[in-house]
Amino acid sequence: MSTFQDLLLKRRSIRRFKEDLLKPEETEQILKAALLSPTSKNSHSWQFIVVEDKEMLQKLAQCKPQSATFIADCALAVVVLGNPLLSDVWIEDASIASIVMQLQAEDIGVGSCWVQVREREYNENIPAADYVRDLLDLPMPFEVLSIIAFGKKQKERRPHNIEDLHWENVHIGKFQ
Repeated sequence: MSTFQDLLLKRRSIRRFKEDLLKPEETEQILKAALLSPTSKNSHSWQFIVVEDKEMLQKLAQCKPQSATFIADCALAVVVLGNPLLSDVWIEDASIASIVMQLQAEDIGVGSCWVQVREREYNENIPAADYVRDLLDLPMPFEVLSIIAFGKKQKERRPHNIEDLHWENVHIGKFQ
């Protein structure tokens, strides 16, 4: 297990995966992390759809034809949903769960990449979220935030460099 800062430095978006499947205990750890993530007023406004079926992964990879194709090659995808009737900050709740899963995955040596679905397009006429909704038979009122792709890394990426932090984006006391 790494220090938290090491984990933050090491976590990078991985879009190329080996063909290996995740071990059941790895999948369980990732999902436990999601279920442990905090939510506003303890609302648990998120839901998670776990997809391992290769045919469905191929279909999910088409949700954003230009930038989600790598989902087809991942071992596991988690579709992250939120319920706006349970929480007015479902987007934040689902976003926290998404990144917590990614950090857990990195901690156990599994690569991941966030695919933004909310406010993105499948094509000129169909939002990506509607495409996913139809594909997975999602009932209302659930909204799709993201799809997180997981798999064994084809190769490691260089960690972030702590020297490259954008300290100019930190303001003390007031915006300067």
